[in-house]
Amino acid sequence: MKAVFDTNVLFAALITPGACAKLLLRARRGDFQLVICPGIRAELSRVLRTKFKSAPGEVRQALALVDEAVAETCKPPGTVRGVSRDPDDDHVLDCLAASGAEYLVTGDADLQILKKFPGAKILSPREFEMVFVD
Repeated sequence: MKAVFDTNVLFAALITPGACAKLLLRARRGDFQLVICPGIRAELSRVLRTKFKSAPGEVRQALALVDEAVAETCKPPGTVRGVSRDPDDDHVLDCLAASGAEYLVTGDADLQILKKFPGAKILSPREFEMVFVD
């Protein structure tokens, strides 16, 4: 099973204990394949630098933690346009489409409202955690 994490899920996994951190640990253990694309990674780096005021070394460490959990990096073609209410989210959907992942995990209401994308479900971190409950 493959999943794409939106930037907000990765950010939350790095800064607070909780559902997102647990999911990142699951990815590191290999419970599922975490897929990322350069756009999501770059956005995470930018958010850490600008909004959280992280030092360059802290950003490198945070990205290294994410990279340890990533099973696959895909390079989306940039063809998804106008699907989300927020055009800035199209790159996340493009990553989802290019990777063939079954899940997009996000806390972004503009993406969650879609609920589905061809071949994939769009879930909150708590909803995705329920996939692992027996």
